[in-house]
Amino acid sequence: MTVAEFFCEREKNTLSPYAFLTANTAGRDHPYTPCNNRTEFQRDRDKIIHSKAFRRLMHKTQVFLFPVDEHYRTRLTHTLEVAQIARIICRALLLNEDLCEAAALGHDLGHTPFGHAGEAAMQQCFSPDFTHYKQSVRVVEKLEKDGAGLNLTVEVRDGMLNHAGDSVASTLEGRIIKFADRIAYMNHDIDDACRAGIMTIDDIPKEILNTVGRGHSERINTMVTAVIDASRDKPDISMTAEVYQAYEELRDFLFDAVYRNPVAKGEESKARAMLTELFDYFSKHPEEMPELYYRNIEAEGVGRCVCDYISGMTDRYAIDTFKKLFIPSVWQTPSDY
Repeated sequence: MTVAEFFCEREKNTLSPYAFLTANTAGRDHPYTPCNNRTEFQRDRDKIIHSKAFRRLMHKTQVFLFPVDEHYRTRLTHTLEVAQIARIICRALLLNEDLCEAAALGHDLGHTPFGHAGEAAMQQCFSPDFTHYKQSVRVVEKLEKDGAGLNLTVEVRDGMLNHAGDSVASTLEGRIIKFADRIAYMNHDIDDACRAGIMTIDDIPKEILNTVGRGHSERINTMVTAVIDASRDKPDISMTAEVYQAYEELRDFLFDAVYRNPVAKGEESKARAMLTELFDYFSKHPEEMPELYYRNIEAEGVGRCVCDYISGMTDRYAIDTFKKLFIPSVWQTPSDY
Protein backbone atom coordinates (compact mmCIF):
# COMPACT_ATOMS: atom_id res chain seq x y z
CA MET A 1 0.00 0.00 0.00
CA THR A 2 1.38 3.42 -0.97
CA VAL A 3 1.22 6.41 1.35
CA ALA A 4 -1.52 7.95 -0.81
CA GLU A 5 -3.54 4.73 -0.66
CA PHE A 6 -3.11 4.65 3.12
CA PHE A 7 -4.47 8.19 3.38
CA CYS A 8 -7.48 7.30 1.24
CA GLU A 9 -8.17 4.22 3.35
CA ARG A 10 -7.92 6.27 6.52
CA GLU A 11 -10.48 8.72 5.13
CA LYS A 12 -12.97 5.89 4.66
CA ASN A 13 -12.47 4.74 8.24
CA THR A 14 -12.39 8.06 10.09
CA LEU A 15 -14.30 10.78 8.25
CA SER A 16 -17.97 11.70 8.54
CA PRO A 17 -20.43 9.96 6.22
CA TYR A 18 -21.03 13.45 4.77
CA ALA A 19 -17.36 13.97 3.91
CA PHE A 20 -16.23 13.89 0.30
CA LEU A 21 -13.72 11.07 -0.02
CA THR A 22 -10.70 11.58 -2.22
CA ALA A 23 -11.34 8.18 -3.81
CA ASN A 24 -14.62 9.55 -5.21
CA THR A 25 -13.12 12.50 -7.06
CA ALA A 26 -14.37 13.15 -10.56
CA GLY A 27 -10.73 13.62 -11.48
CA ARG A 28 -8.95 16.14 -13.66
CA ASP A 29 -9.50 17.42 -17.18
CA HIS A 30 -6.18 16.12 -18.50
CA PRO A 31 -4.29 12.83 -18.06
CA TYR A 32 -1.90 12.66 -15.13
CA THR A 33 0.28 10.23 -13.20
CA PRO A 34 -0.90 9.62 -9.62
CA CYS A 35 1.51 10.44 -6.79
CA ASN A 36 2.40 7.65 -4.37
CA ASN A 37 2.90 10.01 -1.44
CA ARG A 38 0.00 12.46 -1.74
CA THR A 39 -3.72 12.24 -2.33
CA GLU A 40 -5.20 14.17 -5.24
CA PHE A 41 -6.43 17.01 -3.02
CA GLN A 42 -3.05 17.24 -1.29
CA ARG A 43 -1.49 17.59 -4.74
CA ASP A 44 -3.94 20.36 -5.61
CA ARG A 45 -2.99 22.24 -2.45
CA ASP A 46 0.69 22.02 -3.39
CA LYS A 47 0.02 23.03 -7.01
CA ILE A 48 -1.74 26.17 -5.80
CA ILE A 49 0.90 27.13 -3.24
CA HIS A 50 3.66 26.84 -5.84
CA SER A 51 1.78 28.82 -8.50
CA LYS A 52 2.74 32.30 -9.66
CA ALA A 53 -0.80 33.56 -9.06
CA PHE A 54 -0.57 32.56 -5.40
CA ARG A 55 2.71 34.44 -4.92
CA ARG A 56 1.26 37.56 -6.55
CA LEU A 57 -1.44 37.73 -3.86
CA MET A 58 1.12 39.22 -1.47
CA HIS A 59 1.05 42.45 -3.49
CA LYS A 60 -2.70 42.68 -4.08
CA THR A 61 -5.07 44.88 -2.10
CA GLN A 62 -7.45 43.46 0.47
CA VAL A 63 -9.31 46.61 1.62
CA PHE A 64 -6.74 49.39 1.92
CA LEU A 65 -5.15 50.20 -1.44
CA PHE A 66 -1.39 49.76 -1.56
CA PRO A 67 -0.83 50.30 2.20
CA VAL A 68 2.60 51.42 3.40
CA ASP A 69 2.12 49.98 6.88
CA GLU A 70 3.20 46.35 6.70
CA HIS A 71 0.62 45.19 9.25
CA TYR A 72 -2.38 45.69 6.99
CA ARG A 73 -3.78 42.56 5.37
CA THR A 74 -3.08 41.76 1.75
CA ARG A 75 -4.91 39.30 -0.44
CA LEU A 76 -2.32 36.66 0.53
CA THR A 77 -2.65 37.04 4.28
CA HIS A 78 -6.42 37.03 3.86
CA THR A 79 -6.17 33.76 1.94
CA LEU A 80 -4.05 32.17 4.66
CA GLU A 81 -6.55 33.24 7.33
CA VAL A 82 -9.42 31.78 5.29
CA ALA A 83 -7.56 28.48 4.92
CA GLN A 84 -6.83 28.32 8.66
CA ILE A 85 -10.46 28.99 9.65
CA ALA A 86 -11.75 26.55 7.03
CA ARG A 87 -9.49 23.78 8.30
CA ILE A 88 -10.62 24.27 11.90
CA ILE A 89 -14.27 23.94 10.89
CA CYS A 90 -13.56 21.05 8.55
CA ARG A 91 -11.58 19.09 11.12
CA ALA A 92 -14.24 19.55 13.79
CA LEU A 93 -16.89 18.22 11.40
CA LEU A 94 -14.71 15.26 10.34
CA LEU A 95 -14.76 16.37 6.72
CA ASN A 96 -11.97 16.24 4.13
CA GLU A 97 -9.40 18.85 5.25
CA ASP A 98 -7.23 18.47 2.16
CA LEU A 99 -10.09 19.32 -0.20
CA CYS A 100 -11.20 22.22 1.97
CA GLU A 101 -7.70 23.66 2.34
CA ALA A 102 -6.94 23.46 -1.38
CA ALA A 103 -10.16 25.28 -2.31
CA ALA A 104 -9.52 27.91 0.37
CA LEU A 105 -5.98 28.57 -0.84
CA GLY A 106 -7.19 28.94 -4.43
CA HIS A 107 -10.39 30.89 -3.86
CA ASP A 108 -8.92 34.36 -4.61
CA LEU A 109 -6.27 33.53 -7.23
CA GLY A 110 -8.20 35.49 -9.85
CA HIS A 111 -8.63 38.65 -7.81
CA THR A 112 -7.72 41.84 -9.63
CA PRO A 113 -5.30 44.51 -8.45
CA PHE A 114 -6.87 47.02 -6.05
CA GLY A 115 -9.45 44.55 -4.78
CA HIS A 116 -13.07 45.08 -5.73
CA ALA A 117 -12.22 48.38 -7.44
CA GLY A 118 -10.29 46.35 -10.00
CA GLU A 119 -13.15 43.89 -10.31
CA ALA A 120 -15.53 46.77 -11.02
CA ALA A 121 -13.14 48.11 -13.67
CA MET A 122 -13.05 44.75 -15.46
CA GLN A 123 -16.85 44.56 -15.32
CA GLN A 124 -16.99 47.98 -16.97
CA CYS A 125 -14.26 47.38 -19.56
CA PHE A 126 -14.64 43.70 -20.38
CA SER A 127 -17.90 42.14 -19.21
CA PRO A 128 -20.57 42.71 -16.52
CA ASP A 129 -20.24 38.98 -15.85
CA PHE A 130 -16.61 39.24 -14.76
CA THR A 131 -16.06 38.08 -11.17
CA HIS A 132 -12.91 37.27 -9.27
CA TYR A 133 -14.14 33.76 -8.48
CA LYS A 134 -14.76 32.90 -12.13
CA GLN A 135 -11.36 34.36 -12.91
CA SER A 136 -9.79 32.21 -10.18
CA VAL A 137 -10.96 29.10 -12.01
CA ARG A 138 -9.75 30.51 -15.33
CA VAL A 139 -6.32 31.10 -13.80
CA VAL A 140 -5.94 27.47 -12.78
CA GLU A 141 -7.45 26.11 -16.00
CA LYS A 142 -6.00 28.40 -18.67
CA LEU A 143 -3.30 30.76 -17.45
CA GLU A 144 -0.94 29.13 -14.97
CA LYS A 145 2.14 27.19 -16.12
CA ASP A 146 2.45 29.21 -19.33
CA GLY A 147 -1.10 28.43 -20.38
CA ALA A 148 -1.14 24.73 -19.50
CA GLY A 149 -3.08 25.31 -16.27
CA LEU A 150 -2.71 23.46 -12.98
CA ASN A 151 -5.05 20.60 -13.95
CA LEU A 152 -6.84 20.70 -10.57
CA THR A 153 -9.57 18.29 -9.57
CA VAL A 154 -13.20 19.06 -10.30
CA GLU A 155 -14.08 19.36 -6.59
CA VAL A 156 -11.38 21.92 -5.76
CA ARG A 157 -12.38 24.09 -8.72
CA ASP A 158 -16.02 23.80 -7.66
CA GLY A 159 -15.16 25.06 -4.17
CA MET A 160 -13.19 27.97 -5.62
CA LEU A 161 -15.98 28.93 -8.02
CA ASN A 162 -18.84 28.79 -5.53
CA HIS A 163 -17.39 30.56 -2.49
CA ALA A 164 -19.25 33.86 -3.06
CA GLY A 165 -22.73 35.12 -3.78
CA ASP A 166 -25.74 32.82 -3.81
CA SER A 167 -24.01 29.88 -5.46
CA VAL A 168 -23.55 26.67 -3.48
CA ALA A 169 -20.61 24.30 -3.76
CA SER A 170 -21.34 20.64 -4.45
CA THR A 171 -19.34 19.43 -1.41
CA LEU A 172 -19.64 20.39 2.25
CA GLU A 173 -15.94 21.14 2.20
CA GLY A 174 -16.54 23.70 -0.54
CA ARG A 175 -19.47 25.23 1.34
CA ILE A 176 -17.26 25.85 4.36
CA ILE A 177 -15.17 28.26 2.27
CA LYS A 178 -18.02 30.75 2.02
CA PHE A 179 -18.34 30.97 5.81
CA ALA A 180 -14.57 30.94 6.38
CA ASP A 181 -14.09 33.73 3.83
CA ARG A 182 -16.63 36.02 5.48
CA ILE A 183 -15.50 35.22 9.02
CA ALA A 184 -11.92 36.02 8.04
CA TYR A 185 -12.50 39.24 6.12
CA MET A 186 -15.07 40.75 8.49
CA ASN A 187 -12.83 40.29 11.49
CA HIS A 188 -9.53 41.27 9.95
CA ASP A 189 -11.17 44.27 8.26
CA ILE A 190 -12.33 45.45 11.69
CA ASP A 191 -8.73 45.11 12.87
CA ASP A 192 -7.34 47.01 9.88
CA ALA A 193 -10.02 49.71 10.03
CA CYS A 194 -9.29 50.33 13.71
CA ARG A 195 -5.57 50.51 12.90
CA ALA A 196 -6.34 53.06 10.19
CA GLY A 197 -8.37 55.17 12.63
CA ILE A 198 -11.58 55.10 10.60
CA MET A 199 -13.53 53.28 13.32
CA THR A 200 -13.21 51.86 16.82
CA ILE A 201 -14.64 48.72 18.35
CA ASP A 202 -17.11 50.89 20.26
CA ASP A 203 -18.61 52.05 16.97
CA ILE A 204 -20.01 48.55 16.45
CA PRO A 205 -23.53 48.25 17.91
CA LYS A 206 -23.44 46.77 21.40
CA GLU A 207 -26.05 44.15 20.52
CA ILE A 208 -23.68 42.67 17.95
CA LEU A 209 -20.68 42.73 20.28
CA ASN A 210 -22.71 41.14 23.08
CA THR A 211 -23.33 38.18 20.78
CA VAL A 212 -20.02 37.74 18.96
CA GLY A 213 -17.56 39.35 21.40
CA ARG A 214 -15.32 42.43 21.49
CA GLY A 215 -11.92 40.88 20.81
CA HIS A 216 -10.62 39.68 17.44
CA SER A 217 -10.00 36.09 18.58
CA GLU A 218 -13.24 35.99 20.57
CA ARG A 219 -15.32 37.02 17.56
CA ILE A 220 -13.69 34.46 15.28
CA ASN A 221 -14.10 31.72 17.88
CA THR A 222 -17.77 32.59 18.37
CA MET A 223 -18.50 32.42 14.64
CA VAL A 224 -16.47 29.28 14.03
CA THR A 225 -18.15 27.55 16.97
CA ALA A 226 -21.56 28.58 15.64
CA VAL A 227 -20.81 26.95 12.28
CA ILE A 228 -19.55 23.76 13.93
CA ASP A 229 -22.52 23.52 16.33
CA ALA A 230 -25.07 24.08 13.56
CA SER A 231 -23.43 21.70 11.06
CA ARG A 232 -22.27 18.72 13.11
CA ASP A 233 -23.69 15.44 11.76
CA LYS A 234 -25.78 17.26 9.18
CA PRO A 235 -25.68 17.20 5.35
CA ASP A 236 -25.18 20.96 5.01
CA ILE A 237 -23.14 23.84 6.43
CA SER A 238 -24.91 26.57 8.39
CA MET A 239 -24.59 28.76 11.49
CA THR A 240 -26.65 28.92 14.68
CA ALA A 241 -29.50 31.42 14.36
CA GLU A 242 -28.48 33.99 17.01
CA VAL A 243 -24.87 34.24 15.83
CA TYR A 244 -25.91 34.25 12.18
CA GLN A 245 -28.15 37.26 12.77
CA ALA A 246 -25.29 39.12 14.48
CA TYR A 247 -22.89 38.02 11.72
CA GLU A 248 -25.21 39.47 9.03
CA GLU A 249 -25.74 42.69 11.02
CA LEU A 250 -21.98 43.06 11.48
CA ARG A 251 -21.44 42.63 7.74
CA ASP A 252 -24.05 45.33 7.01
CA PHE A 253 -22.35 47.63 9.53
CA LEU A 254 -18.94 47.10 7.88
CA PHE A 255 -20.30 47.97 4.44
CA ASP A 256 -21.34 51.36 5.77
CA ALA A 257 -18.41 51.98 8.12
CA VAL A 258 -15.52 50.52 6.11
CA TYR A 259 -16.25 49.24 2.61
CA ARG A 260 -17.95 52.47 1.54
CA ASN A 261 -15.89 54.73 3.79
CA PRO A 262 -14.24 57.54 1.81
CA VAL A 263 -11.05 57.28 3.89
CA ALA A 264 -10.58 53.60 3.09
CA LYS A 265 -11.95 53.84 -0.43
CA GLY A 266 -11.05 57.39 -1.43
CA GLU A 267 -8.44 56.26 -3.93
CA GLU A 268 -10.62 53.62 -5.60
CA SER A 269 -11.88 55.95 -8.32
CA LYS A 270 -8.26 56.63 -9.29
CA ALA A 271 -7.50 52.91 -9.33
CA ARG A 272 -10.51 52.21 -11.55
CA ALA A 273 -9.57 55.02 -13.91
CA MET A 274 -5.99 53.76 -14.12
CA LEU A 275 -7.04 50.18 -14.93
CA THR A 276 -9.53 51.49 -17.47
CA GLU A 277 -6.73 53.40 -19.20
CA LEU A 278 -4.54 50.29 -19.18
CA PHE A 279 -7.35 48.19 -20.63
CA ASP A 280 -7.92 50.70 -23.42
CA TYR A 281 -4.21 50.93 -24.19
CA PHE A 282 -3.58 47.18 -24.43
CA SER A 283 -6.78 46.68 -26.41
CA LYS A 284 -5.23 48.98 -29.03
CA HIS A 285 -1.70 47.61 -28.63
CA PRO A 286 -2.14 43.92 -27.72
CA GLU A 287 1.26 43.05 -29.16
CA GLU A 288 2.83 44.82 -26.17
CA MET A 289 1.38 42.29 -23.73
CA PRO A 290 3.45 39.29 -22.65
CA GLU A 291 3.36 36.43 -25.13
CA LEU A 292 1.17 34.27 -22.87
CA TYR A 293 -1.72 36.71 -23.36
CA TYR A 294 -1.00 37.95 -26.87
CA ARG A 295 -0.92 34.49 -28.44
CA ASN A 296 -4.51 33.71 -27.38
CA ILE A 297 -6.08 36.70 -29.10
CA GLU A 298 -7.15 34.90 -32.26
CA ALA A 299 -8.85 32.15 -30.29
CA GLU A 300 -10.36 34.18 -27.43
CA GLY A 301 -10.48 37.80 -28.54
CA VAL A 302 -8.58 40.89 -27.52
CA GLY A 303 -10.88 41.83 -24.63
CA ARG A 304 -10.62 38.46 -22.95
CA CYS A 305 -6.81 38.43 -23.21
CA VAL A 306 -6.40 42.01 -22.00
CA CYS A 307 -8.68 41.23 -19.05
CA ASP A 308 -6.53 38.19 -18.19
CA TYR A 309 -3.38 40.30 -18.29
CA ILE A 310 -4.69 43.19 -16.20
CA SER A 311 -6.56 41.08 -13.65
CA GLY A 312 -3.35 39.15 -12.99
CA MET A 313 -1.36 42.30 -12.21
CA THR A 314 -0.36 43.21 -8.68
CA ASP A 315 -1.11 46.71 -7.42
CA ARG A 316 2.54 47.66 -7.80
CA TYR A 317 2.90 46.23 -11.30
CA ALA A 318 -0.24 48.03 -12.48
CA ILE A 319 1.04 51.35 -11.13
CA ASP A 320 4.50 50.83 -12.64
CA THR A 321 2.99 49.87 -16.01
CA PHE A 322 0.77 52.95 -15.98
CA LYS A 323 3.74 55.19 -15.16
CA LYS A 324 5.76 53.64 -17.96
CA LEU A 325 3.01 54.17 -20.52
CA PHE A 326 1.50 57.50 -19.49
CA ILE A 327 3.79 59.45 -17.17
CA PRO A 328 6.62 61.36 -18.90
CA SER A 329 10.11 60.57 -17.68
CA VAL A 330 12.26 63.44 -16.51
CA TRP A 331 14.86 64.28 -19.14
CA GLN A 332 18.28 63.82 -17.61
CA THR A 333 21.55 65.24 -18.99
CA PRO A 334 25.05 65.16 -17.55
CA SER A 335 25.57 67.84 -14.95
CA ASP A 336 27.53 70.95 -15.96
CA TYR A 337 29.26 70.97 -12.60
